[in-house]
Amino acid sequence: MLHVLYFVHDLADPAVRRRVLTLQSGGAKVTLAGFRRDENALASISDVTPIELGRTRDAQFVQRIGAIAKSALSLRGALGNVAKPDVIIARNLEMLALASRAVSIFGGDVPIAYECLDIHRLLLNGGIAGKAIRGAERYLGANAKLLLTSSPAFVENYFEQLSGLDLPTMLLENKVIALDGIADEATNAPRAPLAGEPWKIGWFGALRCSKSLSLLAEFSRRMDGRFEIVLRGRPAASAFDDFDGFVKNEPFIHFHGPYKNPEHLPSIYNEVQFSWAIDFFEEGQNSNWLLPNRLYEGCLHGAVPIAMAGTETSRFLVDRKIGLTLHSADLDHLAALLGDMSDQAYLDAHSAVVAHDRSHWIIDRADCQILVERLASLTRPSRPVLHPQNLTQPHRNEGGLL
Repeated sequence: MLHVLYFVHDLADPAVRRRVLTLQSGGAKVTLAGFRRDENALASISDVTPIELGRTRDAQFVQRIGAIAKSALSLRGALGNVAKPDVIIARNLEMLALASRAVSIFGGDVPIAYECLDIHRLLLNGGIAGKAIRGAERYLGANAKLLLTSSPAFVENYFEQLSGLDLPTMLLENKVIALDGIADEATNAPRAPLAGEPWKIGWFGALRCSKSLSLLAEFSRRMDGRFEIVLRGRPAASAFDDFDGFVKNEPFIHFHGPYKNPEHLPSIYNEVQFSWAIDFFEEGQNSNWLLPNRLYEGCLHGAVPIAMAGTETSRFLVDRKIGLTLHSADLDHLAALLGDMSDQAYLDAHSAVVAHDRSHWIIDRADCQILVERLASLTRPSRPVLHPQNLTQPHRNEGGLL
């Protein structure tokens, strides 16, 4: 059984839980180590007790660097009871530094996979700070054997043009894990509101975009209750002045807290007709390039996605002839897109989404096994592993591996 040591930046991140479940479903043993930013019981994994390396704070880069440096000094002790892993996965640049330190602790011959699912704005900075961060990434990445990333646009716009890294790439889209029986509960039946009830837009997951929140609030007020906004997930405190206070004062916005992924997805998406797949958090950069979790979650469960024109998400939907596209991020354009929504228009949009095979939206056990086999191949450099081409190279319009 392949033993994976997985270094993560936030043990409370639900995405970390999903990756661990993916690795386990593929047949790997996972040792999880990382930092904690807050508490989130829904991100726990029943048979995995993480090694906590310290506390970090969101949007506090200098503090996080200090925590990494401190942890590096005590890492040998923290890993004292951990058997030598076959492979180490480092989730983002900070963890790549600890992974490199761990390799030296375990004898210098453990391959590293660099998992990068967001391109931080500092990596794109054109000044001295950006050059220094990219230099650190190139230096640490020299020890890696594989790049894991979630969108072809990350490869095209950053890794091929700016990073200086030259690594084999495996595309891991943010699809829904089809755990036994759970993904089969996906509800694809149309759910137009009954007479007198509002249309509902669901914005679920990592809530970090104040511009989206403001736009949705303005829109719901203009519609005077014809549309309601349903929020679920983890709001990033650093992204909002007062998230709770803002939502409390909005008559048509409702926040229902975190949820368990994938277990709770069928029930929460069954409550809404549309899924907000727009993010302006790092507009023009990471937000334009990502393919978010909510894109796959919503489509699997029959929610019509709403994307921003000119983004990778929009291109993804246009290629598949599904979803709605907002062409300008302002109230008038959003009102024009949705304000006159009819039952028939919704049913047509819903039908287009559910007509696609569910393999577009999920990863099953076979996909998980392919990932684990790809990681295992890193331990056998002299034995090439033959997979279909699109499993190891990101090709637009093919959806990648996972």
